[in-house]
Amino acid sequence: MTVPEPQRPKRRVRYRGKNPRQFHEKYKEHRPDRYPDDVAKVISGGRTPAGMHRPIMTAEILAVLAPRPGDVAVDCTLGYGGHATALLAAIQPGGRLLGIDADPLEFPKTEARLHALGLPPGAVVLRRTNFAALPGFLADEAPEGADVVLADLGLSSMQIDDPARGFSFKSDGPLDMRMNPAKGRPASSLPSELGEAGLARIFAEHADEPHAREFAAAIQRAAKPPKTTHALAAIVREACERLRLPEDSADASVRRVFQALRIEVNDELGALASLLRALPGCLKPGGRVAVLSFHSGEDKRVKSAFKEGLRRGVFASIAPEVIRPSAEERRANPRSSSARLRYAVRA
Repeated sequence: MTVPEPQRPKRRVRYRGKNPRQFHEKYKEHRPDRYPDDVAKVISGGRTPAGMHRPIMTAEILAVLAPRPGDVAVDCTLGYGGHATALLAAIQPGGRLLGIDADPLEFPKTEARLHALGLPPGAVVLRRTNFAALPGFLADEAPEGADVVLADLGLSSMQIDDPARGFSFKSDGPLDMRMNPAKGRPASSLPSELGEAGLARIFAEHADEPHAREFAAAIQRAAKPPKTTHALAAIVREACERLRLPEDSADASVRRVFQALRIEVNDELGALASLLRALPGCLKPGGRVAVLSFHSGEDKRVKSAFKEGLRRGVFASIAPEVIRPSAEERRANPRSSSARLRYAVRA
C-alpha cells in the first residue's frame, strides 16, 4: 500500500513592510475565526476588516421591524449576513429566514456562515438572485407573505475593498463594478456606450454631480478610455484642477462619478423601483418593511413610495421622518454615516 506524502502547510501571504497593506495580503482579517483578537483590534480602530462587513443600524432595524418568534423574515440583500443573523436570532424558535443576494462571489460564503449556525432544517432558505425577484421567491417559499422584510441598498465592504471588483478608487483595479461579474457589461464600457451626453445625464441623475457635463467631456476627451479605477479617478481629478475645485471637493466628485457608474451598470434604481412596487403584496397584513439607503436618489424613491402607499391605504403607517445612525455608530463605523432608514407597516 502506498502511503500518501504529507501535505506541506500553505505559506501565508508575503508582503513588504511591517504590516500588510493590500486587500489580498491581509490574511488575518480574512480569517476572523482564526484571528479574532486581530480582527477586534481593527474594528476598535473604526475600520472594517478586509473581507468582512459590519452591519449598519442593526438595533434600529430590529426596533422598527419588531421581529418575533415564528415570523417569516426576508433579507433582500444578504451581503455578509450580519442583519440576517440578527433577524434569525429574533425569530427563533420556529421562524424562517428567506435570504436573497445577487453576488455570486460572496453568496456561497454567506450561505456557509448562516448554515453553520446550526438552526433546524428549513429555518434558512437562500436564493442567489436580484431582490427584484422577491415576489417569485415568496410565491415558492412563503405564499402567504412575509412578516418582516429588510432591504439594505448599500454595497458590502467586501465589494468595496476588493480591488478586483472595481467599486472603489482606493486601490487600482479593473473598472468593472458589476454586482454579478458574470452578467452585463463593466463600467469601462459606458463611455463608448452612452457618449458624452449620456454620461452627463447619469452623473446628474444618479449622483447629483454639479459638474456632470465637465466630467463627461473630460472622460470623452481622454487620450485613452479609462479601463481601471485609478485611470478614471485621475481624469476626474484633472478636470477638478481645471475647474479650480478644492481637494476635498475633488474627492467628493470622484466618489459621485463612481456612484453614478455603479448605479447605471447594475440598474440599481430600476431594481429598486420593481421592489417598491412589489413590497405591499409581499407582506402579510400588519407586516413591516424597512429599507436602508445610502444616497438621496434612493431615499427619495423610498420616501415617495411609502407616502403613496399610505395615501392609498396600502400602508397603515410609515416612518414620520428618516432615521439616521447614532453619533456613536458613525464614530465607530464611518461607513454608516450616509445611511438613511425608513419603514412602513402593511394595512
